[in-house]
Amino acid sequence: MQEHMVVHPFIPQETQDGPAAWIATGGTAAIFEKYYKRIFNYVAYRVPGIHTAEDLTSAVFEKILNKLGTYSEAKAPFEVWLFAIARNVVNDYYRQQKRKQFFSLEMVKELVSSKRDPENLMLREEQNDQLMRALRQLDARERNIIALKYGANLRNTDIAQITGQSESNIGVICYRAMKKLKSELGRVDEL
Repeated sequence: MQEHMVVHPFIPQETQDGPAAWIATGGTAAIFEKYYKRIFNYVAYRVPGIHTAEDLTSAVFEKILNKLGTYSEAKAPFEVWLFAIARNVVNDYYRQQKRKQFFSLEMVKELVSSKRDPENLMLREEQNDQLMRALRQLDARERNIIALKYGANLRNTDIAQITGQSESNIGVICYRAMKKLKSELGRVDEL
């Protein structure tokens, strides 16, 4: 399926190449469709409960639409800008809640629990509990980077721009965090 850009008659052609053009041409749905799942996954990795993740993801898209006119491609790629907004929304949520739990057990259970028989559910629940204990061993920075890497499927380059750290530092932090998780869990493959 080919994508075609609709040229808006009242906007000069040279301004219709970036994300602002999506708004001008009525394509805000394209932003939502392209990024919703990844932003939701990122938020769900960081907050407890699927309903909280859904609410915060909605707040992220509301902010994106309200601030789309302020986006500057010279400052950061669009995707980095989006996830910086998502990170800020989650941080604001925790400031309001005054608690620091970053991973949603409910979300992990939904992703892991594919079979519904009681034996498999009990096994999955035990594995989820082990995973949550292991994740709690990571510090806030490591959890955030793991959420960006595996929840939002971002590359180290993008994570570096969002967090303000170097790309190599992101790789090292991710490697060490995964090593901690592996040692805590014994074998990651069992999950």
